[in-house]
Amino acid sequence: MADQIPLYPVRGAAAVASRKRAAYYSAAGPGAERPGRFQLEDESAHLDEMPLMMSEEGFENDESDYHTLPRARILQRKRGLEWFVCGGWKFLCTSCCDWLINICQRKRELKARTVWLGYPEKCEEKHPRNSIKNQKYNVFTFIPGGFVLAVTIVREAVDEFRRFQRDKEVNSQLYSKLTVRGKVQVKSSDIQVGDLIIVEKNQRIPSDMVFLRTSEKAGSCFIRTDQLDGETDWKLKVAVSCTQRLPALGDLFSINAYVYAQKPQLDIHSFEGTFTREDSDPPVHESLSIENTLWASTIVASGTVIGVVIYTGKETRSVMNTSNPKNKVGLLDLELNQLTKALFLALVALSLVMVTLQGFVGPWYRNLFRFLLLFSYIIPISLRVNLDMGKAAYGWMIMRDENIPGTVVRTSTIPEELGRLVYLLTDKTGTLTQNEMIFKRLHLGTVSYGTDTMDEIQSHVMNSYSQMYSQASGNNANSTPPRKAQSSAPKVRKSVSSRVHEAVKAIALCHNVTPVYEARAGVTGETEYAEVDQDFSDENRTYQASSPDEVALVQWTESVGLTLVNRDLTSMQLRTPGGQILTYCILQMFPFTSESKRMGVIVRDEATAEITFYMKGADVAMSTIVQYNDWLEEECGNMAREGLRTLVVAKRALTEEQYQDFESRYSQAKLSVHDRMLKVAAVVESLEREMELLCLTGVEDQLQADVRPTLEMLRNAGIKIWMLTGDKLETATCIAKSSHLVSRTQDIHTFRPVTSRGEAHLELNAFRRKHDCALVISGDSLEVCLRYYEHELAELACQCPAVVCCRCSPTQKARIVKLLQQRTGKRTCAIGDGGNDVSMIQAADCGIGIEGKEGKQASLAADFSITQFKHIGRLLMVHGRSSYKRSAALGQFVMHRGLIISTMQAVFSSVFYFASVPLYQGFLMVGYATIYTMFPVFSLVLDQDVKPEMAMLYPELYKDLTKGRSLSFKTFLVWVLISIYQGGILMYGALLLFESEFVHVVAISFTALILTELLMVALTVRTWHWLMVVAEFLSLGCYIASLAFLNEYFDVAFITTVTFLWKVSAITVVSCLPLYVLKYLKRKLSPPSYSKLTS
Repeated sequence: MADQIPLYPVRGAAAVASRKRAAYYSAAGPGAERPGRFQLEDESAHLDEMPLMMSEEGFENDESDYHTLPRARILQRKRGLEWFVCGGWKFLCTSCCDWLINICQRKRELKARTVWLGYPEKCEEKHPRNSIKNQKYNVFTFIPGGFVLAVTIVREAVDEFRRFQRDKEVNSQLYSKLTVRGKVQVKSSDIQVGDLIIVEKNQRIPSDMVFLRTSEKAGSCFIRTDQLDGETDWKLKVAVSCTQRLPALGDLFSINAYVYAQKPQLDIHSFEGTFTREDSDPPVHESLSIENTLWASTIVASGTVIGVVIYTGKETRSVMNTSNPKNKVGLLDLELNQLTKALFLALVALSLVMVTLQGFVGPWYRNLFRFLLLFSYIIPISLRVNLDMGKAAYGWMIMRDENIPGTVVRTSTIPEELGRLVYLLTDKTGTLTQNEMIFKRLHLGTVSYGTDTMDEIQSHVMNSYSQMYSQASGNNANSTPPRKAQSSAPKVRKSVSSRVHEAVKAIALCHNVTPVYEARAGVTGETEYAEVDQDFSDENRTYQASSPDEVALVQWTESVGLTLVNRDLTSMQLRTPGGQILTYCILQMFPFTSESKRMGVIVRDEATAEITFYMKGADVAMSTIVQYNDWLEEECGNMAREGLRTLVVAKRALTEEQYQDFESRYSQAKLSVHDRMLKVAAVVESLEREMELLCLTGVEDQLQADVRPTLEMLRNAGIKIWMLTGDKLETATCIAKSSHLVSRTQDIHTFRPVTSRGEAHLELNAFRRKHDCALVISGDSLEVCLRYYEHELAELACQCPAVVCCRCSPTQKARIVKLLQQRTGKRTCAIGDGGNDVSMIQAADCGIGIEGKEGKQASLAADFSITQFKHIGRLLMVHGRSSYKRSAALGQFVMHRGLIISTMQAVFSSVFYFASVPLYQGFLMVGYATIYTMFPVFSLVLDQDVKPEMAMLYPELYKDLTKGRSLSFKTFLVWVLISIYQGGILMYGALLLFESEFVHVVAISFTALILTELLMVALTVRTWHWLMVVAEFLSLGCYIASLAFLNEYFDVAFITTVTFLWKVSAITVVSCLPLYVLKYLKRKLSPPSYSKLTS
């Protein structure tokens, strides 16, 4: 990154510290050697050549005291009169205000609770209702909105009513509640702490519960947490053993038991509690952890579960991790507000000038107010109404667009925001990917199989097993044990067939997948425990695992003939193509961890008693474990470039003695008190030597349709894309490459895990030296960097072409969005499809939700809802761009309409000795702002500079909008000058050309004014729409027709003469023709980018 960026955390206060620091930095000069990453003994003396002006206190204090340092310095400031005058009064006022706000907004203190099973009324405290609330207002906060214009109120009310309906739909879902009298149906919003709730398979868990009982034999179940943390892996949850052992469901009421739960908190990955049964002798105490919990918004994936409710409503983990929805105001609205303030100042200044030129005669303040009223048309009161109607029109156009079917505009206030985006923060799973894993490639070193040659693998597997069984039957006739003869034979090169067979068998055995068989229809409740009621046919089998990759591998082995039919904690059963069942005893399991990046299993074949250690993992972890080969690294690179997730599979045959020796050492290591993890890892590593490399597999997580071209389009439009995901680092990096979020030529800097300030310091410096590379960082490291070096990290990351944040919690996602908004001041957009993306979507300036497999939670909370990721291209490039450009033109034209008539009033008053007399009265003023000009001005919402197809083909056009040139003080001043010129010409022209009566001045100037406005609309339009033509002629027709009724304002005899017509025509031509000439010359000499494309 740019070397110029200094990293400044906290500035030291004391001069002594400054001198220390100067000495320390001069000592560690440019030649100072960089220490190893974990050499932290003398860390403060070795933080190398970084300009990281770090105070000594920062290192001397404990990290937890870090935040108290600035406060301590404030207290050390010199108090007294000097302090008070120099800003102390501000400090005191702020403190008082903060104290008052805290008193007014004091939140209820969260406490731990004791929950009696099935007796909500025993709860001593009052707990919140179990209802979801996405609404932004209540009755009291909405009433003040009544002072705002009626159109805005109606629009907000409609949006709020829709949110209310969506919440009502979720809160009305019915659940079975277990009572002493049996099961009763209860609404989600009526669930209370202490209720016993039954949740069926594929049903949403309505509140945070402790898992008491399940219909599954094993006493455990799987749940899907993608709505909570974005991970699609199914999580295994374990029921409380005391309640799971009870003979029948109703026995939950025959025991006297309670759950103690810690106070509600944010962390979705931890829980501390206890389960106590008092009526047994001695009382039963069970500790409860995260594996005994069922959090709200997760889905039951297997069996039926019964839980006791411990947290409801806003105290549930999912709601605590969701930020409150904020009122979103578009950047264009804020810019127009600034211009309106400028116009107000201009109004006051003009009125004061008029009173001053009058000479402050008589009651001058009365004249001042008269002038304020006369020139009040400078303030464009109708601007709000026009813009709100325009926003409604843009929303209607978006929802009617046949190219993006199913798109819904849920917040109608910010369609222009879609045209100003600089940062797009996207979820990965279900947003960029379909979350469907497909086995694509099997590589054996000398031969590679793809999707079109899987039938060859099938025939190899079939041949191997048919030969094996023919050999086995032959050997049985000679009564010699099978395979023994083979082992003593000299080593010969294995045939392709046997190598394929070994690879497929390894993939079928080395995993954590469990086959699940559904209970037969009509079987409910406790009878589900009976094995006889389950259907073990292939059609009824589904696989459950902690990762979709695992399931894809096992489904693939099934497709080539080797099927996993049964699995429990100690054994596994495979079915061969011939229908024989092979049973393997599971001796040891080594689960996958993010540190080891591999998993292993030791199995014993029941038929042959052979013990085999199988292992699979990432190529970086496995390349040092397997025997020497010359193809693994190259092929892994090839597959990664295709966007495939690679796994290396290896095996090692063990003798009984070797295994017994390993098991004794392994058991010993597991019992050790000190450094248990290290000792266990060391024992396992003793097995991981010279393993036989079997194969390399490639699995593809299918991307959503047209993700690559869409991301390419967004990049060309100048939008920086950040991927925030709860998934693993390797997976996130792989998808970033395959989706072309990171281009093939770009380097990727993986930010190493950091836990302390010093490590973050070193890693940031390493990152700063990289140029034009994508950043991949984990949530934990991000948290550390944000705590100490928020500004520096933001500045460095914003220079990256792409950023990938993995293992992000929902709260972290929202925090990253806010960080970008604060540090860059640019407009952000967040897009996601799961409940874990809601906080991010609500925090962003513009939130887009995708309706997908992960439910509707994100799309309901978003401002815009789409059905596919590729639709975002048209939504931004076409609708976002045109909405912004149209609103900018409309807003400035409405201001011009007020300015021109105010200029005419100012000229008129000046000519008549600064008299505060109105030029136009009564209906003329009302008609001018409504029927005479309203339709043509509003028809600007139909204008477009380029066709939609052209906007999609040249996304670079979008990049121009982010500079905000369509609406700025420069364009505003141009319109002010046009208004002053035209107003002056119209008024002076009418005064010069009128002959006898003053009423002729009104007739000539007003008619010329209406014609000028209609011609100015025509001058502003870039592409004509038939409705624009209708609006122009309709307004002109309305004006001509109304002349017959306006005899109190006009001399009807005069307006029918040729004199009137030529005078009006002359004034109109003088006011408009120069502008048409200037526009033509500008288009020829300095054409806008869009005109180059349309010519």
